[in-house]
Amino acid sequence: MIKRPFICLTKPRIQYELMGAKAEKPKEIPVPKTVTLLLDSPMTRKDTLAKPGDSVKTGQKIMISENAGAYVISSATGKITGIAPYYGDYGKSFTAVTIAVSKNEEMDGAFAAVKEAVSMGALSNYLSFSPGSPNFECFSNSENPIKTIVIYGGNTDLLIATNQYIIHARMEDIIQGIDVLKKATGVEKVVIAVPRDLIPGFGHTGAEAKGVDIAYPSAMPKVIMEKVLHMPVPAGKTCEDLGVTFMSAEAVASLGKAFTSGHIPVEKILTLVEKDGTKNLVSARMGTPVGDILKAFKVTLQEKDRLIVGGPLTGSCIYSEDHPVTPDMDSIMVQDAADVSLVSDYPCVNCGECVKICPAKIQVHMLVRLLEAGLYQQAVDEYDLNCCIDCGLCSFVCVSKIPVFQYIKLAKYELDRINAAEATK
Repeated sequence: MIKRPFICLTKPRIQYELMGAKAEKPKEIPVPKTVTLLLDSPMTRKDTLAKPGDSVKTGQKIMISENAGAYVISSATGKITGIAPYYGDYGKSFTAVTIAVSKNEEMDGAFAAVKEAVSMGALSNYLSFSPGSPNFECFSNSENPIKTIVIYGGNTDLLIATNQYIIHARMEDIIQGIDVLKKATGVEKVVIAVPRDLIPGFGHTGAEAKGVDIAYPSAMPKVIMEKVLHMPVPAGKTCEDLGVTFMSAEAVASLGKAFTSGHIPVEKILTLVEKDGTKNLVSARMGTPVGDILKAFKVTLQEKDRLIVGGPLTGSCIYSEDHPVTPDMDSIMVQDAADVSLVSDYPCVNCGECVKICPAKIQVHMLVRLLEAGLYQQAVDEYDLNCCIDCGLCSFVCVSKIPVFQYIKLAKYELDRINAAEATK
C-alpha cells in the first residue's frame, strides 16, 4: 500500500500490509515425484559421501563431503538420482541433490537420538537446513559474541505474509523455540519484534516484545537496529559485529517443532502472489519444484512473464519452473509480461527522488554514476556504498528507470570477490 501526502513535499509512505487475526490455513501442495535440495557448497571431484543410488529417509542428513561441513536434510523418502553443480545469482555455486520420492515414507531417527541434550551441536549439526534457514555460525564467533537474538514476526519486503502467519498460527512452537535458543546459546536477551499494531499478546513468549513501524523498510534488520534497539550499524559492519543476530519467526518455530516432535521440519510456508496481486499461503515440502505450486493454483506462464523469488522491491528472478523451494524462500511472485517495468540506459536527470526516499540518506544520484562506470571502491569511499541497506526504494522511484538496486548488488558482490581474492594472496 502506498500513501502519498496531499502536498508532495515529503516522500511517499509505503506500508506493509497486516494480516487479519484469523489467518487462512495454507494450501498443502502434494509431495512431488522428485525433490531437489540445494546444498550451500560447490561440488568437487573429492566428494565421496552421498552418491546416486543411495536410499534416504525423510529428515535424514545428507552430506557430500566431510571437509565442507555443509549438508541438506532430505524432505522425502526415496533414492538419490543425481548430484550436480547448480549456479545461483552472481555465480554462487551450490550442489543440487535430486531425490526420486518413494510412496512409502520412513522417518530418520538420528535427530531424535540427540534432541534431549539441547546444545549448539544439535542445532548446527541438524537444523541449519530447517524452514526459515536459521543461522548458527554467528554463535561460534568468540571475538564478537552474540548478546541479543531478535526474532521478527513479519517479512522484510512487501506483499509477503509468511512470518505473520507463523506468528498467528504457531505461537506455541515459537515459545518452545525461544526456550531452545536460550538453552543452546546461553543468550538471555531475546527480542521479538512485530508490527506495532500486533504488540498486545506477546508478553508470555519469554522474549521482550518490541513494536516495529509498518512503513517500509522498517522491518529490515539494520533499520530495526537503529530505530528499535538504538544501535546504529556503522558502514561496512554487520549486526553480528555489534553482538545482535536476527532470526525469522519461521526459523524459531522450526526449532521449537523439531525439539517437541523429535523430527526435523521439512514443510516450508511461503506466499504465492499471482499476476493479479492475489496472495495465497502455501505449505510445500522443501525441494518441491515451483511449477508444482503454480499448477496447484492453476497459474500458467506465458512468454516473457516473470517469476520472482522474494518481494517486489528486493526479490530476484528465477528462470525455470523446476527451481526448488528452499529453506529461505518466503514468497514466489508471478508477474505478467505486460506489468514488467522496463529498465533503460537513460542518464540520471537529477530529479532527487532517490535521495529523498533513501532511508540511509545516501546521495544515490551521485553513487549510481560511479557504479555505472564500475568505480566500486570510489563509490565506497566517496558516496557511502556500504551504508546502503538494500531496500530497493531507489529503483522504485527512479524517473529514468535506472536499475540502481541491481547496480548496488553487483558492486557489493564484486567488492566481496575482490577482497576475498586479495585475502588469499
